[in-house]
Amino acid sequence: MHLLGVDIGGTFTDFVLLHNGQLTIYKRPSTPADPSQALLAGVAHLGAPQAIIHGTTVATNALLERRGAHTALITTQGFADVLEIGRGTRARLYDLNVQRPVPLVPADLRLELPERLAADGSVVQPLDEAALTALVQQLAAANVEAVAVCLLHSYANPAHEEQVVAALEATGRGWFVCSSAEVLPEYREYERTSTTVVNAYVAPVLDRYLGRLEDELTKQGVPALRIMASDGGSMAARAARRLAARTTLSGPAGGVVGARTVALQAGFERVISFDMGGTSTDVALLDGRLPQTQDSYVGGLPVRLPSIDIHTVGAGGGSLARLDAGGALRVGPQSAGADPGPACYGRGEQPTVTDANVLLGRLRPDAFLGGAMVLDVARAEAALQPLATGLGLHLAETAQGVIRVANAAMERAIRAISVERGSDPRAFVLVAFGGAGPLHAAYLAEALGMRQVLIPRYPGVLSALGMLAADVTRDSVQFLAMPLAALDPAMLTEQVRRMAQQQGYADLRRDAGEGASLVARFTLDLRYRGQSHEINTPLLTFEQPLPDMEQWALPAATLTETTERFHSLHRQYSGHAMPDRPIETVALRLKLVASLPRIVAELTARDAPQTAPASVPTPQPVATVQAALARDDATLHPTAIYEREHLTIGTRISGPAIVVQFDTTTVIPPRWQATSVAQGHLLLKPED
Repeated sequence: MHLLGVDIGGTFTDFVLLHNGQLTIYKRPSTPADPSQALLAGVAHLGAPQAIIHGTTVATNALLERRGAHTALITTQGFADVLEIGRGTRARLYDLNVQRPVPLVPADLRLELPERLAADGSVVQPLDEAALTALVQQLAAANVEAVAVCLLHSYANPAHEEQVVAALEATGRGWFVCSSAEVLPEYREYERTSTTVVNAYVAPVLDRYLGRLEDELTKQGVPALRIMASDGGSMAARAARRLAARTTLSGPAGGVVGARTVALQAGFERVISFDMGGTSTDVALLDGRLPQTQDSYVGGLPVRLPSIDIHTVGAGGGSLARLDAGGALRVGPQSAGADPGPACYGRGEQPTVTDANVLLGRLRPDAFLGGAMVLDVARAEAALQPLATGLGLHLAETAQGVIRVANAAMERAIRAISVERGSDPRAFVLVAFGGAGPLHAAYLAEALGMRQVLIPRYPGVLSALGMLAADVTRDSVQFLAMPLAALDPAMLTEQVRRMAQQQGYADLRRDAGEGASLVARFTLDLRYRGQSHEINTPLLTFEQPLPDMEQWALPAATLTETTERFHSLHRQYSGHAMPDRPIETVALRLKLVASLPRIVAELTARDAPQTAPASVPTPQPVATVQAALARDDATLHPTAIYEREHLTIGTRISGPAIVVQFDTTTVIPPRWQATSVAQGHLLLKPED
């Protein structure tokens, strides 16, 4: 097995190479002008693998920075302003200056077509072919690059959308055309329109990027490229080029999968993942499984596609520190990025969180990236001095203030996914990773009352490692609006057969490669009559060997069992169930998962021993530096430095101490202790 996981971040591009059970890690600065350049340079350095699994922010950045394709929307007459109207809900109830995101498609390119379907898919008004011809001519004069087609109730009957798509493609103009029936065949008009438009807007950008990348990788001898999807799985590059909206949380999803992988290795199921990189921090709560949602927002726009439930804040190692108009200290969300980067990297001039860590002695200037990069302490001091002058504080006190403000933002993010949703963070283990995560993890855990922090063996590249462990996935949905009591087994059998046969098991197995194990999971979106929200409820699961769908029939007890599952889930989520209330079916979903047990086994049985030796040697520091590791004290004290590579299983280190390694630095504050556990992970706990 020879696979390469690549995660392109805002500051660094991370590589994890898995070759015959051995891991090689590598980092190099990202190249924001063309992200593929850093990736290709890394492949040239490491050698060509059998396949690359790549987490990319190309689609995300195109959406956030509004650099997507010039896009038009074709919709039913009377619905051109759906994107403008949106929903009546307010994200910040008492903010009198709320600004809605500007629609991706301007008003003059939101084109209406005379046609109408009823909610059951029946034709109320046939599509006006003369109007369609005129509309196509209008688009030809508008110089658009992409067209989103979203007609009313097309999830129940896609015929009119298919007719429009055929007319657009027949022009031969090379427009990227996508329909809501292809992207999101579900009801909820605003979310369906928004998601389809987002896909049309970002797909040409991602298509160009992946096209160039695949050409260059082919020249380097790499035969296969997979892209990390927002749901924590991966997909073939050709699928990503068509359904680019599925990659809007590509990079962060790899980190959550990696956190789950190492947490299970260490024996933990209930964890909070804390991924602090150079530009932002991503957090997620995992209570035994990957947290899934259909309702993600990117740049304020709904993208209603399967994704991991991740909360992001603009606090990272490169986050800029400044004084606002009132003289208060602010950190982020603006970032120095990869270019120019923090001041201590030698090119930037503005102060960042990384510069503050350097001044507090928490980053060793001569050991950054294994000594491959020397940090400029004098430049960091010069960048922070204007802040210190403005605050009337010493440099070290100012640096301490920058760290505390950044930590407060990250603490709020963790509370948002735990306390605000009814979960007690004290019952979870904090899994800290990213280049900067282990620097801050113990302070966040202490503020939240958490008793355990797990630092993975390779925290700085865990997102790339997670991409190697990710399943290959494919999702589809069939709108199915009817009372559950009216859904007889014969009808559901036919629906399941049709969806299973359309999805192409062979294609998925080919994308996953040799040794893949296929699972098909069917679920129903159910709700009590009168509700406006659904609960995704397990229906049935097919594991290998998959059944012959021509001979398969739904077991008689399945619907009864599904009904009981729905009542139980409703009680779990809402605190009550209503077994006497009629249940409505909204949609049938299929998730195909091609898991790769051999890869996961190789990642698990790595080079680190599983158990402690009979005699654990006392760790010896490699140096002593002046550092301030106390949460509320900026005074520098002699602090021992340890090399991660020298720690054996069972080794214990009491704080204050610093552990350095190639891809990150771990801070052990006073009154904390770190123990090297199985697989070489570090487990931090407060000293009792």
